[in-house]
Amino acid sequence: MTRAKRKPLQLGEILGASAELLKSSGGQTVATTRLKPGQGQPRREFDPAKLEELARSIQEKGILQPLLVRPAGEGYEIVAGERRWRAAQLAQLAEVPVVIRELTDSEARQIALIENLQREDLNLLDEVDAKLALVSETLQLPADQAKARLMQLLRQSEGEEHLALTQAFGSLGENWSTFARGKLRVLSWPAPILAAVRTGLPFSLGAVIAGAPEEHQTALLKLADKGASRTELQAELKRLSAPVKARLSTSAQVGRLLTNHKWLGQLPQKDQNAIESWLGKMPTALKSALEE
Repeated sequence: MTRAKRKPLQLGEILGASAELLKSSGGQTVATTRLKPGQGQPRREFDPAKLEELARSIQEKGILQPLLVRPAGEGYEIVAGERRWRAAQLAQLAEVPVVIRELTDSEARQIALIENLQREDLNLLDEVDAKLALVSETLQLPADQAKARLMQLLRQSEGEEHLALTQAFGSLGENWSTFARGKLRVLSWPAPILAAVRTGLPFSLGAVIAGAPEEHQTALLKLADKGASRTELQAELKRLSAPVKARLSTSAQVGRLLTNHKWLGQLPQKDQNAIESWLGKMPTALKSALEE
């Protein structure tokens, strides 16, 4: 069964217009109680300390950039500016400046995604999820198909979907193929590393830890939590791995000696007997493997 193709959405006019809209309020204000969060918000958590800081700034200077909203029932849905709305409530503002526009669900979701992704304080996992959502919206695909389609497009020649993604990611200053080959792999990382990512572990550090043997990942996570750099994590991983390599090297040497009949034949009888006795005490798992 072939996948039904839908025309990718072109974001140029939408994003250009939204950027212009957000530069000036147009003199409109709306009561904070008449606003509600939008559907396209990629943030799962809002840092309470940062919200408090923004609230203090709003108390001193007001809201410098209006919220972009669209009509929703008897109130309005926030398309861009949910952090400002939350901080305004903390600052006990009764009203906030807004720009009101009629937008489709897809346009609203894409603008919200772009607006949040252009900021620098999203954690890595929220960033990856938001960019996959942007792929889903741009290509008009179900969310659970976005990752697979992105990987397919890496192997295909240029087409309409490639151009649409180039335009969407271009507004972020990023290449969609670089994202697909790089940060997208964070979704396959072990759960403890993903938990650290949610609290701010950078991609460059997470990649080192995710590529380490499972038995070393906890130690490396603790080191990263203390502020270790990528170079320091790589050095620690090398140190942790060295004893394992040394043991393997020693085992190989022992194996070669025990199969060297000339060397064994030159040993005194007491030494030969000691080796036989030692071999008799080998672990059961090793005995079973040798008997197979």
